[in-house]
Amino acid sequence: MSKAAETLVVGGTPRADLLPLEIHKEHKGRQLRRKMILGVFGVIILVIVGTGTSYFLSLTSAMQLIAAQERTTELLAEQQLYSEVRVVQDELGNVRAGQRVGAATEVDWKAYVESIEASLPANVTLEEVTVDAASPLTDYAQAEAPLQGLRVATLTFGAFTTALPDTDAWLVALSGLPGFADANPDSIKFNEEEQLYETKVTMHIDERAWSERFVPEEEKLANQEKDAAEETTNGSEAATKEND
Repeated sequence: MSKAAETLVVGGTPRADLLPLEIHKEHKGRQLRRKMILGVFGVIILVIVGTGTSYFLSLTSAMQLIAAQERTTELLAEQQLYSEVRVVQDELGNVRAGQRVGAATEVDWKAYVESIEASLPANVTLEEVTVDAASPLTDYAQAEAPLQGLRVATLTFGAFTTALPDTDAWLVALSGLPGFADANPDSIKFNEEEQLYETKVTMHIDERAWSERFVPEEEKLANQEKDAAEETTNGSEAATKEND
């Protein structure tokens, strides 16, 4: 017997357990079986809930997939309705691209010659204007002589004056034209018959003279800002070198 059983309690309530040990073991076995049954039921419920949740999620995903497939089918059907519009849009895009390429080296020569006339003195008359310009398919031949800038066209013209021309002032005036690269008076001759001085001038212009007819205005502004920034940078570098 245990120590607790051997302790003598004076004045306590008399107790006696007359049940056999087998009955106590049977009670304990029943309690254990009841707990095991409850545990099994709990596991079964969890499995049922998990299975139902998985089935619900699977069913929801399948319904969403069916809805997406139906929407895709509808969109494809609508695209078929507007297929001709898409073809026209593609053709328009190709035409715009072709216009940009074809007019990439275009210069408004009429306006440019008029600007030359406006920049020169009023007593100067232009004649025999010839132009040699680049094309979209071939690059313009550059000068082999050093210290000459890039050009996209060469413009040659004859200028007639009644007095001996001040070619230095002419060159200064021409330098303010858009796209001006350089200019040189090739020859000055006096025509005794007409009593006029004839001056042959060769002028080179760069890509800034291109009209850019088919270039969007936003892109033109961006290019102008870029050119202005480059000119400012080049001017600053030249000033720094002179100071050094």
